[in-house]
Amino acid sequence: MSENNVILKVRNLKKHFPIQRGLLVKRTVGYVYAVDGINFDIYEGETLGLVGESGSGKTTAGRTILQLYKPTEGEVEFAGNDLASIKGEELRLLRPRMQMIFQDPYASLNPRMNVGDIISEPLLIHTDMNRPQRMDRVHQLLEMVGLNPRFDRRYPHEFSGGQRQRIGVARAMALNPEFVVCDEPISALDVSVQAQVVNLLEDLQEQLGLTYLFIAHDLSMVRHISNRVAVMYLGKIMELANREDLYDNPMHPYTQALLSAVPVPDPVVEAERRRIILEGDVPSPVEPPSGCVFHTRCPLAVDICREEAPEFREVMPRHYVACHLVEQNVDGTVEAPDLSEGR
Repeated sequence: MSENNVILKVRNLKKHFPIQRGLLVKRTVGYVYAVDGINFDIYEGETLGLVGESGSGKTTAGRTILQLYKPTEGEVEFAGNDLASIKGEELRLLRPRMQMIFQDPYASLNPRMNVGDIISEPLLIHTDMNRPQRMDRVHQLLEMVGLNPRFDRRYPHEFSGGQRQRIGVARAMALNPEFVVCDEPISALDVSVQAQVVNLLEDLQEQLGLTYLFIAHDLSMVRHISNRVAVMYLGKIMELANREDLYDNPMHPYTQALLSAVPVPDPVVEAERRRIILEGDVPSPVEPPSGCVFHTRCPLAVDICREEAPEFREVMPRHYVACHLVEQNVDGTVEAPDLSEGR
């Protein structure tokens, strides 16, 4: 991982989906604030984990970065290009360099196409290879992801979930991308298969020099595969830090609550560990709370949390937090709230 080479810059990225009503004349009556002003960089060769509860905006963020959804506002700079401001042929020429592995291997593969056609479709669109050349590349990709090249004539229904996800990985790698968004690639798989797919992604990253945005629910798996981790809640990033810093010293109350739910493989520690239970439900992204979006569930919230949105700021080297209660002292130390102790 090269920290000097930023492959992707995201600045004030927003994606608001309009809510429309009316039969003959559609009128906008509100918006779903799915992604609401996020900022981060991704370095070449690293894996940035993106975690959060369902409905926090993780998948929307990934799809908006790749311009599968057009941003409402903000910038996404990739390879010196602002993806949010280009379109048409200019954007199409950049597509091979950035790909996506989708969450559901049962829905992301066309059941009417055989495996060879599924994997070769990007080659048909973006290259001038003839069919024999495309099939040679398909066989190479199938071997790369641990499948028999002779499976190229089979259809998706003939494979298990783990095998289907490997086919999805092969399709994503067909054009030799530099940046890949992994949208919860293991959440639909059996636990016994998840580790195999994650190991495959790690091997491919090492072989091909890939950069990942790894979106997931499983905090243990994110800790295993990621170099840095961003925690998202209701369309905003609450905390971003190196893996060790975030897991060993979480500063945002929401991060502390999330990590308290991760089981520890030590019965003595697990018996003494205190689980932090947040009250209430995640607010609607149609009407997000004023101030800090987490204040409705935070037991430590004070008046400023309800009135003013916190700045997403660097409180320690490469450790960013959006919380009014995190204080920087003159001597450089940082005081953070601790939900497990009440403050």
